[in-house]
Amino acid sequence: MKYCSHCGAEVEVRVPEGDNRPRHVCIICSTVHYQNPKIVVGCIPVWEQQILLCRRAIEPRYGLWTVPAGFMENGETSQQGAARETLEEACARVEVEGLYTLFNLPHINQVYLLFRSRLLDLDFAAGEESLEVKLFDEQEIPWEKLAFPVIKESLRLYYADRETGKYPLRSGTIIRAAGSARSYRIILDPS
Repeated sequence: MKYCSHCGAEVEVRVPEGDNRPRHVCIICSTVHYQNPKIVVGCIPVWEQQILLCRRAIEPRYGLWTVPAGFMENGETSQQGAARETLEEACARVEVEGLYTLFNLPHINQVYLLFRSRLLDLDFAAGEESLEVKLFDEQEIPWEKLAFPVIKESLRLYYADRETGKYPLRSGTIIRAAGSARSYRIILDPS
């Protein structure tokens, strides 16, 4: 950040009075510009024993599979955002059930909230951000072609919990391995 979005003057990085970490502060109007993690919301849409996945038509990870998810918008709840993303990416209507996974991704300043959801019908299609959408049985999931570690881990947990019929809230942190863009370590919180 170089300029203040409030008055247009230059900003400097310093610890504001009463704070404990460096922030971008306007040198003219003293506006403190906080930069905080982005919230990603999405669904694990289920129809009977199958899960609906989307093949990405956008970067990052173009052409790989994921659950419908994206950045939460102002003025909506996390459940509303998850349902909206599912409608936008898969043209699918869902009943959002419960929060299932919460993962911190500090290396990219994101927090993922994925909800279990039930497809209301089979009227789905690829939205603008998807090349295709498809229902998968567990044995058909393209595990090596999943776009993000958070999705792979959430689905792995989902299938393990499906065996018991109990879906507790799962949470943890995904940490990128030093010096590697594709290697990660997953730390699950005790449940």
